[in-house]
Amino acid sequence: MQQNANTDSDAAIVQRVMDGEPNAFETLLKRYEQPVLGILKRHLPYGQVAETAQDVFIRAYQSLPGFKESGSFKHWLSAIAVRTCYDFWRKHYRNREIPMSTLTEAQASWLEKSLSDTSGDTYEDLGRRREAREVLDEALGRLSPEDRMVLDLIYLEGLTGKEAAKLLGWSVANVKVRAFRSRKKLEKILTGLAGGEEDR
Repeated sequence: MQQNANTDSDAAIVQRVMDGEPNAFETLLKRYEQPVLGILKRHLPYGQVAETAQDVFIRAYQSLPGFKESGSFKHWLSAIAVRTCYDFWRKHYRNREIPMSTLTEAQASWLEKSLSDTSGDTYEDLGRRREAREVLDEALGRLSPEDRMVLDLIYLEGLTGKEAAKLLGWSVANVKVRAFRSRKKLEKILTGLAGGEEDR
């Protein structure tokens, strides 16, 4: 049975773990390590990814009794990864252990794209890009973890309200309302940080 570990379905492996074969979980870890790392890299500062990945798999292992065989294990694990990112920002928002304003990979690339879309001389004007990055960094640091995660999922990853709601475990209405308010808050903060400059 052991030799079939790589071809077993996710549900079969979960069942093996539940039947007292904890080492079978390593197959799921290897199978989904890269997708989980991909999610974490989009939502967390680079230096926090490896440690948080361990947290995700520990949570997943502990939550296996709640996994429903009819569902997708990958989606179930993705939801745990997103909620772990959310918990990361909540913890650091309360404790201020690291700068809340650290840009994630996705935020940095969004900023680069935004600047290249709106500025004719973006690539020549490195100073302006650096300054804009610092401003976005500071603005994100002033948002609550909930606002930050919603902005990430809806505006940076392009998920629908329904998809974001499933990952966060919120209602679709809550996601839509928070996404709208979060964007308004970010715009207000950015305007304030830019010294009230009119850029529209």
